[in-house]
Amino acid sequence: MIKISRQRLDTLKHNFSGKRIAVIGDLMLDCYFWGDVKRISPEAPVPVIEVANEFFRFGGAANVALNILKLGGVAYPVGVIGYDNDGSIFRSLINENKICTDGLMIDDKRPTTTKTRVIARQQHVVRIDKESKDDIPEHTQNKILDYIKENIEKLDGLILQDYNKGVLTPLLIKNIIELAVNNNKLITVDPKFSNFFNYQNVTVFKPNRKETEDALGIRIRTNEDISLAGNKLIEKLNAKFVLLTLGEEGIAIFQKGKPEKRMPTKARKVSDVSGAGDTVISTLTMALAAGADILEASYLANYAGGIVCEEVGIIPIERDKLFNTVSDQQ
Repeated sequence: MIKISRQRLDTLKHNFSGKRIAVIGDLMLDCYFWGDVKRISPEAPVPVIEVANEFFRFGGAANVALNILKLGGVAYPVGVIGYDNDGSIFRSLINENKICTDGLMIDDKRPTTTKTRVIARQQHVVRIDKESKDDIPEHTQNKILDYIKENIEKLDGLILQDYNKGVLTPLLIKNIIELAVNNNKLITVDPKFSNFFNYQNVTVFKPNRKETEDALGIRIRTNEDISLAGNKLIEKLNAKFVLLTLGEEGIAIFQKGKPEKRMPTKARKVSDVSGAGDTVISTLTMALAAGADILEASYLANYAGGIVCEEVGIIPIERDKLFNTVSDQQ
């Protein structure tokens, strides 16, 4: 089992500071309505929720950018929002957190991807999604690529955060990866089902169990299944590393020509898995940019995912909390 010395942890923590990471993908806004139900509507047999609190948070790739910020890095979110009220709220959140807005492309023909959750007495009643899953137009793809070209030299890494909402198109994926590889830049991927095999030649490819099962058309139940799946992904994608997240079973790390490594989960109690994948890819990328090797980076990312699973709701990981927790529990 890997163990990182306190001195090495201090070095990595220091190196997290100021790492510049572009997060390219589907930017989202999460909206929450909290309230109480005291009666049934006279208009239809549905509960009437009296809203006591309403708040907004980053979702999707925007949550990854927030995690980068909280880990001590400089986030460059790159994606598309709409010319609408949700887009205005999104930009307000970006400005409040002092995150760079240069990579935000505004498209007045599509809505800001927004997920509204209605919660009454701790019960999640309904979720309302506003989104377009159509591929973004070619001129917007070109604007995104131009922005990355202009900034590639100053970046320490790139994250491709795909939720299949149309920002990461096959051509844009190909061009971004080529640009990163040609400039010798770290590039990590958190995929979804569509585009899964378009992510060729990246540094780290990080799918979860279900995404891998769907893409490969197999069931992953045993240790042998895990090994087969991970090695197939290495072969098909030509990734430097594949990090397969397995929920309560932890993670499996694959590298071409080397034996796989396993790490058990670090969650002491699981309250909510929301946002854990965002935290893992953020921490992994920051650690690699800070000079960690793949085992050290995976170890820290695994811890970070475990910490946020103990919180209710989508909560970013704080750098001090991560390193203090790792140091205390080793």
